[in-house]
Amino acid sequence: MAGPTGGVTPQWSSRFAFLMAAIGSAVGLGNLWRFPFQTGQNGGSAFVFVYLICVAFIAYPILMGELAIGRHKGLSAVGSTKQLAVDIGKSPGWLVVGLAGVLAAFLVLTTYSVIAGQVMAYSLMSFMGEFAGRSAADAAVATSLYNGPGMALFWHTLFMGLTIFIVTRGLKGGIERVVTILMPIFFLMLIGLSLYALMTGAAGQAFDYLFSPRFSEITPGIVLSALGQAFFSIGVGGAIMMTYGSFLPKTENIGDNAAVIAGADTLVAIVAGLMIFPVVFAYALDPAAGMGLIFNALPAVFSGMPAGALIGGLFFFLAFIAALTSSISLLLVTSSVGEDQLGLGRTSSAIIFGLIAWVIGAMTIYIGGLGNWLDFFSGSVFLPLGGLLVAIFAGWIVPRAIMRGELHNTSDGVFRYWRFFIRYAAPIAVFLILILGIDAKFQLGLNAMLSGG
Repeated sequence: MAGPTGGVTPQWSSRFAFLMAAIGSAVGLGNLWRFPFQTGQNGGSAFVFVYLICVAFIAYPILMGELAIGRHKGLSAVGSTKQLAVDIGKSPGWLVVGLAGVLAAFLVLTTYSVIAGQVMAYSLMSFMGEFAGRSAADAAVATSLYNGPGMALFWHTLFMGLTIFIVTRGLKGGIERVVTILMPIFFLMLIGLSLYALMTGAAGQAFDYLFSPRFSEITPGIVLSALGQAFFSIGVGGAIMMTYGSFLPKTENIGDNAAVIAGADTLVAIVAGLMIFPVVFAYALDPAAGMGLIFNALPAVFSGMPAGALIGGLFFFLAFIAALTSSISLLLVTSSVGEDQLGLGRTSSAIIFGLIAWVIGAMTIYIGGLGNWLDFFSGSVFLPLGGLLVAIFAGWIVPRAIMRGELHNTSDGVFRYWRFFIRYAAPIAVFLILILGIDAKFQLGLNAMLSGG
């Protein structure tokens, strides 16, 4: 079978390699800052409770659908959806299912690399003791290794270059080798830093904030925020799992693997909360500060801790690993399309699309507001659109027999569960994310109405 890398489709060398790659693609900077930030803004445990429900009944079924579609044809996201549609007598125009996800992944990569470059710089600066003596008030002052657009461009270039290099090395020589080393390191560091934070910070407040039942605080606004976070955190809609699924052997149980991926990603997000919130409460920081918490407040906090330079450096290195394992999947999604749709070689496709992403990312450094628009189109338009189309395609267009064949080693009960939620709950939920994301950008008033505001 022809595949994204030309010739016979390569396959993951082991289940462990696949899971490390898939979990690494899902686990990104969003787990380390967006989940705590969203939790902080939406009432703590009430948000966490709804988030877990949304993962189980919305994100997980779409994740299974993406893996099944990708494995069935063994092509890129665009190639798989186009060829599958033709095979069942439908219009090749259904390639739009994969195309929306590919556009989302590519646009995310352009701005993601800039932020990841800043993470790299902050890790090195923290190890060097750069933030020693700084207070939260002057934490945003220019620093030696991230001072001005020139340094931002340098770190963006370095990170994108590393991403391109790994993808050009292929599935086994590049991606597998990196993720099977970095992801175990990531988990060990995450656990270690979380234990340190719980032992030295305000652990009681953090546990109360995250886990004490506050069901009375659940509002339509919290439900919508949790739904969006579950969707974005697992990484569905961006064609990543469709692409990774194309390398998955037929013997693998998609339902079980999808559960491990969704569960691990969710666990990382919660453990990240246990890493950040004890520090936040111990130093009276704003739990809803978002990205400013990571790059402004926390460096100042680390500088005041015992061994703060080491702890801060490890924290940002942890974030760097999360960013790198996500970025290689984002570039692979796009470069795979270049291979099976444009006839490019693996190396050429990765370099060409990587350089285009680098150029656009560089433009966001020098053109104010461009990054925000790219974030809007990737996160609020193409990503939910991709998820919506996957749900419709897998649930309503592809014959039941084909999907049952790909999910052959799941039980009848699991398949019925998947079939119901992919056909009904998922499309409605993701359509809401799409509409409300557009509404939030243009202030049409729908968010306020549904949130009771």
